[in-house]
Amino acid sequence: MEIPVFSLIPFVIMLLCIAVGPLVAEHWWENNRNKLIVSLILGIPTAIWLCLNGLSDDLIHQMVFDYVPFIILLTALFTVTGGIHIGGNLAAKPIVNTAFLGIGYLLASIMGTTGAAMLLIRPLIETNQERKHKVHTILFFIAAVANCGGLLTPLGDPPLFLLYLKGAGFTWFMGMLPEWAFAGALLLLVYFIVDTIMYKKENAADIARDNNEKTSIKITGNINFLYLIGVVCAVAFINPGTIPAMGDHHAPIYVKLLREIVLVILILASWFTTKQQIRKENNYSWGPIIEVAVLFVGIFATMTPALLFLKANADSLGITEPWQFVYATGALSSFLDNAPTALAFHSVAGGLVADPTLPGLVAGIDEVLLKAISMGAVFFGAMTYIGNGPNFMVKAIAEQNKIEMPSFFGYMFKFSLIVLLPIYVITQLIFL
Repeated sequence: MEIPVFSLIPFVIMLLCIAVGPLVAEHWWENNRNKLIVSLILGIPTAIWLCLNGLSDDLIHQMVFDYVPFIILLTALFTVTGGIHIGGNLAAKPIVNTAFLGIGYLLASIMGTTGAAMLLIRPLIETNQERKHKVHTILFFIAAVANCGGLLTPLGDPPLFLLYLKGAGFTWFMGMLPEWAFAGALLLLVYFIVDTIMYKKENAADIARDNNEKTSIKITGNINFLYLIGVVCAVAFINPGTIPAMGDHHAPIYVKLLREIVLVILILASWFTTKQQIRKENNYSWGPIIEVAVLFVGIFATMTPALLFLKANADSLGITEPWQFVYATGALSSFLDNAPTALAFHSVAGGLVADPTLPGLVAGIDEVLLKAISMGAVFFGAMTYIGNGPNFMVKAIAEQNKIEMPSFFGYMFKFSLIVLLPIYVITQLIFL
């Protein structure tokens, strides 16, 4: 069936709501109930249209085998990392702050950008509370920990997990280690230089007070590290590649969703075995993950005809080269959520494949194009506050702690366009 252009309208409206809602109706939009209303108003008619036109199988696959695993994995990472609390106050020297960002960069691919960001942002703010110049530290934290660091595994960033569900192997993403290491090294180097300059501008009395108020780092909720290992193992080993029955079309639903069942068990174990005081110290609430769940139920439903359309019309878009996929994926990931953007361009790349049996294909597309889509989605999610979920979460926590963050456009013109974009261009020119 030929997919009409009008069927894409709900998806476009859904993404526009996500991009514009926080800017024009911040108070109304911050209510998760209102986000759910928008998702249902756009998603239900789309689902009905798909069913009436014989595309119910595509809808079912999208919602049951893409959306459900997606949201359960995020919930698992959010719950487990929310049970780990890092307390303490170190001296806010450039080398200490750079180490914070470097550790977060490493952890992002293990516990996800959301998990790593939520784990480290509060101790980082606590460490820098006596310093006057600290906004730049939060901005680089968003780029390094909440985005770029998540390139190496499907756990790292939501778009990679969706590409993993499309057939990319768990360890395939490790092949982007050179790109990950190069971009990370540049980010940390630039940050260290900037923070060193800013540190020299600090008031001597503030620095003295910072040095006098040091306390050692203390980690509580350690049992959650075991659950985190369980999440990693579940994603890495409970899949059709290692358990062929999961890929059997006629397998029971509990077999097809075995990984998700294990993740739910880990979620419950983390919740009931972690002292609530620890979550209280982390200001833990279900609000952020509920927000993701209600938004993405609308995104995944309205996305279905859009993905079918893109795949059918890939040849006419003029996007064929790896560098084009980097910047096309990156441009949309900057202003829309990077997870649906990655799926959209995966469909475009899939439409360029003449023979699915050809060697060199990963997740049904050319391997170099999959790398380009992954880099574009993960890296460019840091270009704006709305490019990736953790960005706004980090911004909100910083503002709660009286740190005056740049506006939406201020973030772009004062940071991402002049710092991040050159780093991304250099990385693309070297590796793709």
